[in-house]
Amino acid sequence: MPTVLEEFEPIFGEPKVEWTGSSSGSGQSSGFLFYVHSPDSSHLRICVSDFRDTTWESVRSVSQLEDMRDTVGIGGSWSDFIHYLLASIKSEDVKLLLEAMPNSSDTKSAKLVAQKSKGMPRISFSLTKLTGSAAPDAMASLSLELFKAYKGVQSLFMKEQDRCLQLTKAISAEKEKNETIQSQLELNSKRHKADVSTPSMTNCQNSPDKQAARDPGPTKVTKRVALAYRRAKVRGVILQDSENDKDG
Repeated sequence: MPTVLEEFEPIFGEPKVEWTGSSSGSGQSSGFLFYVHSPDSSHLRICVSDFRDTTWESVRSVSQLEDMRDTVGIGGSWSDFIHYLLASIKSEDVKLLLEAMPNSSDTKSAKLVAQKSKGMPRISFSLTKLTGSAAPDAMASLSLELFKAYKGVQSLFMKEQDRCLQLTKAISAEKEKNETIQSQLELNSKRHKADVSTPSMTNCQNSPDKQAARDPGPTKVTKRVALAYRRAKVRGVILQDSENDKDG
């Protein structure tokens, strides 16, 4: 038989209030908060309060929880039962059942009922109304533990916020670095294209066709002049021979 409770974080919640019996009590219903924790390794304590004039409590020992386990019919190990119990209390289906006394504004009994999900076994705790100094002491304890839980959540939030801020800065720096690299690559690409195009233009200008277009070819002109000179010479010879024939 288990002798200790597993350590777990305190659980806070707002149950749905349902009245049974006389309807007179429902008009005085106000919001309640519940607080479930383990004051030591052998007990589970539940406190429910409206922080005005009604505070309820239930304390269960390990042996009583073992009896509840048999009654509810949760199989598996002791750890499985405790996990199911806590999951039920953390669920959205937690109710505070109040039974009103006939023709009175007081309550006859109260139960905190939790169910992990529809169709699953219900966990029920009968509550005892606190009186005298026990009621304000319980409310004070609940308020203090609620504040501690709030501070814990706030601390986690601040750490997460700081982590997100650092991550945002790192992403921004990495983005700026990538933009610088991209700009440098684009600049190098433009320079490379300019270096490649300059020799090509020079080669085009020095090509044979370009040279021929710039140089009209003086050699051909010289040949034409030479040919013309030769023809003139030949014609002169022919004329001279004809005159000699006539003289003869």
